[in-house]
Amino acid sequence: MTERAPGQPSGYIRDHGVHPPLDSPGYRSTALRHPKRDLVLLPHMLTEVTAPLLGEDRVGESDNDLTRQHADEPLGQRIIVHGRVRDSDGRPVTHTLVEIWQANAAGRYRHVADNWPAPLDPNFTGVGRTMTDAQGRYRFVTIQPGAYPWRNHDNAWRPAHIHFSLFGRAFTQRLVTQMYFPGDPLFFQDPIWNSIPDPGARERLVARYDHDATEPEWALAYEWDIVLRGREATPFESEVDDE
Repeated sequence: MTERAPGQPSGYIRDHGVHPPLDSPGYRSTALRHPKRDLVLLPHMLTEVTAPLLGEDRVGESDNDLTRQHADEPLGQRIIVHGRVRDSDGRPVTHTLVEIWQANAAGRYRHVADNWPAPLDPNFTGVGRTMTDAQGRYRFVTIQPGAYPWRNHDNAWRPAHIHFSLFGRAFTQRLVTQMYFPGDPLFFQDPIWNSIPDPGARERLVARYDHDATEPEWALAYEWDIVLRGREATPFESEVDDE
């Protein structure tokens, strides 16, 4: 049901049947991150809605191909991830910035806080960006990410996933979500996945294997559409998650 929850300011509406609650006890980090006081809507002044401009000039030639950002090829299964960004009425969201970040094939991020004993890949940074085209389409070439342990609960492993960040033209228009892969055996114990109340909404986070877009002897393909609003909305995180 879409309604204004206690503590939320007028003008802020969150669909509690789709999006995770701000405080999800199963996901231990939310105890430290969720708001402890009533939210306050700050007015958007000229700076918030016009700067910085996040457009085509922010995207480099190889930013959408994470396998070509270094001198040599990264290790792992090469994949293509593509889809469309749409609004609630099905209209394409055009010329908007899409960013991704992910673990490498061994399940490790290139990040100072990630030091579990899995190898780093010198030819894989795990970060990419692109702009949607006139039909709202995006496309990345990357490496299938690995699962990794985290200390949320006993023997906890995150399912393989890719983080997505969508911008309008400024930081105040940012949305963050995750894409999962079909048939992952770790869904059952992942509190981020299970914090989404509606099982149907969870399934909208799972990409579809796309054999038609798979390139012979080169890369498997997955299709994943992102819907920003409405009944078919993609569940979004309430905050940036580094894991």
